[in-house]
Amino acid sequence: MAQPRTINNAAVGWTAFASIMMFFLGVWWVIAGIAGILKDDLFVVTHKYVFTFSVTTWGWIHLLLGIVVFLAALALFQGAVWARTVGVILGAVSGLIAFAWLPAYPVWGVIFITVSVFVIWALTVHGRDLADS
Repeated sequence: MAQPRTINNAAVGWTAFASIMMFFLGVWWVIAGIAGILKDDLFVVTHKYVFTFSVTTWGWIHLLLGIVVFLAALALFQGAVWARTVGVILGAVSGLIAFAWLPAYPVWGVIFITVSVFVIWALTVHGRDLADS
C-alpha cells in the first residue's frame, strides 16, 4: 500500500497565498471593470498598440472575470479540487487580459501579470497540499 502523503506546510502557505492573491485579483478586476463601465474616458488608451478595444467592453470583461476569479478563490479556501483547475485557467486568462490592458494601465497591467504567474505556479506545484491539509 502507498504511504500516506506528508503535507508540506510551506506548500500549503504558497497555495493559500495563491488563493488570497486570486481573491484580491478578483476584487481589483471588479473595481477596474466598474470604473471602465461607469466612465469610459477614465483610462488613457494609445492608438499605436496592436489591440484596440472599447474601454466599456473591457470594463464588462473585467467585471465578469473578476467575479469568476473571486468565486474560485473562495472555493480554493474550502479545498475544492475543481477550483485549482479553474484558478490556473483564470490565472492564464487574467494574465493575457492584463497584457492587452497594458496601454491603458501599464503599472497595474504588469502587477496583474506578475500575480497571475505566481498564482499559476502555486496552484500547479502545491495546490494538492492545501486540499489535503
